[in-house]
Amino acid sequence: MDLATLKALEPAEFLEAADGYRSTSDMASGAKDRIERRIAVAMRNSLKGEAATAAIKQLGELSKNFHYVQIECGLVSTALEAFSYEMGAAKRKLEAALDAARAAKFTVHADGSISYPPGGERGEDGKVPEGGTVSGLTDGTASAVGRQAANVDPNPHHRLAQEYADRIVGALKEATEVDEKWAPKLRALKADDDLTVSDTDWADASSDTRGVSEAGKKYLDSLPQPPEKGSPKDNAQWWKALSAEERDAWISTHPDSVGALDGLPATVRDEANRMVLAEAHGVGQGKYDAWLKNHPEPERFQDYIDPYSGVVLKGVSVETQAWKDWEEARKNAHKSLDGMNAIQTRFDATGTNGLPEAYLLGFSAEGDGRAIVANGNPDTADHQAVYVPGTTSELGNIGGNIDRMTKVWHAANDEADGKSVSTITWLNYDAPDSVVKDAPFEHYAYDGAPALNRFLDGLDAAHTGDAEPHRTVIAHSYGSTLVGAAAQTGHLSADDLVFAGSPGVKVSGADELDVPKGHVWNEEADGDPVPDIGRWGHGGDGFIIPSDPEFGANEMTTDTEGHSGYWDERSGSPSQSLKNQALVVVGKGDDVALKPPPDPWAHVK
Repeated sequence: MDLATLKALEPAEFLEAADGYRSTSDMASGAKDRIERRIAVAMRNSLKGEAATAAIKQLGELSKNFHYVQIECGLVSTALEAFSYEMGAAKRKLEAALDAARAAKFTVHADGSISYPPGGERGEDGKVPEGGTVSGLTDGTASAVGRQAANVDPNPHHRLAQEYADRIVGALKEATEVDEKWAPKLRALKADDDLTVSDTDWADASSDTRGVSEAGKKYLDSLPQPPEKGSPKDNAQWWKALSAEERDAWISTHPDSVGALDGLPATVRDEANRMVLAEAHGVGQGKYDAWLKNHPEPERFQDYIDPYSGVVLKGVSVETQAWKDWEEARKNAHKSLDGMNAIQTRFDATGTNGLPEAYLLGFSAEGDGRAIVANGNPDTADHQAVYVPGTTSELGNIGGNIDRMTKVWHAANDEADGKSVSTITWLNYDAPDSVVKDAPFEHYAYDGAPALNRFLDGLDAAHTGDAEPHRTVIAHSYGSTLVGAAAQTGHLSADDLVFAGSPGVKVSGADELDVPKGHVWNEEADGDPVPDIGRWGHGGDGFIIPSDPEFGANEMTTDTEGHSGYWDERSGSPSQSLKNQALVVVGKGDDVALKPPPDPWAHVK
């Protein structure tokens, strides 16, 4: 970068270009939303058959294209803003140095060197110290030598000229570094020449996001930062105060951070987390493909050998142990993708049987993975239900937990008398991996409790309805232990609590939970061993759990069986277990079917 180029450069022109890319990103986002939330929904509701299915699939591919354009153009916009910010800073330094040189009556040459006139006191020879020309120095040693020479020169102009020349060359060096940093980043922000957005493209978008985020750190650090350890209300106020450009910069470069902030609008979190999901899927697919390449499938079948006679039975084959081990490892390698595909399946089901839009309120593929998926917008819903799953829950099997809340939404919507309902699957904690090995430990509950409380407080901060929503927390298995820990260690912002298959909730009575009296509900199904594990699994002394009469919960009629059947349907209709949950969700507790109280004389009969 030379002097003439930096003087002529207009950072504002790059901001104008950034505005253009941002407009394109916004248009692509709008097109994606119209396809996913209006056109595809209308087609699912009105058209059936192979042709309709194929058309909806093509719409999905078109939506991917718009989503990709949205993300990439958003990154280009932010990159240009960051380039303009950094180049503008370098130019201002140059202009300040040039102005100072001109004010001192110095001459600045095209190469950045400066000539200064004679000046200072006359010497013994009666002459005024001569003028000269200096060039800027950036090397530390050379710069120190140059300053020393200027300081001992009896001509005071020498020192000032050297200072201004150093500032000029410093500005030029800074501008050159900015240019060299951003040129390859901007060149990388381009798509391939086909119309298919592949997993490779999404993985590339993930790399682009990291690249722009790292390169633009100086610019991003200049923006208003999220409040450190802020409450959901603090987060909401921070977001509201940002300009449109600042919001776009945060979403495009830090979608994971924005998507995780409790208190932000559901639409914002959904937009950010869908970016993270799309890019994570691309990266995950690449890792899985690499795994398959490095672990070729072994021979699946082998002849069966009779263990008694040692004779090979012709026509009879069995799976090899090597293949079984490989298949187990393959499924584990694909587990994260299974969860991401399940979330996408829920997106694609919007409109089916009246199912509302889905909102991805949290997502991470790290470790066992995390995800928060809402049916309907909780920010505008009259009734909210937040479901906390239990032991063995992770991203890889989240599909079943999403399905449970889809069923609760349908059942609750049927009972809501026209009011809006949002049901949320909240898998944002490290659930125990094993009932036997891990579930007895309470740290999983206490570690996850603060996040649940923040999320519930965030629902309060983000809600925009005319009245406060009615909120129910539904917890299954170990999830109920976490809910109890959340109430025990903080404030659980809920109106009703529903426990299903609970092994215990860390308190000994319903009156110790953060809901009004009479608003704790419990379900225990026949054949569910988990409540008994909780009741008798603490040294055999008998531990009070929600199923026990002395706990004080409303014991709901349960017509399902086993630990996982509380959300079962009967011929397409809700089971009594499911319907009871739905009635609580919409505030119709008086209509819930309750188990008759135990007969105190039963032991006499």
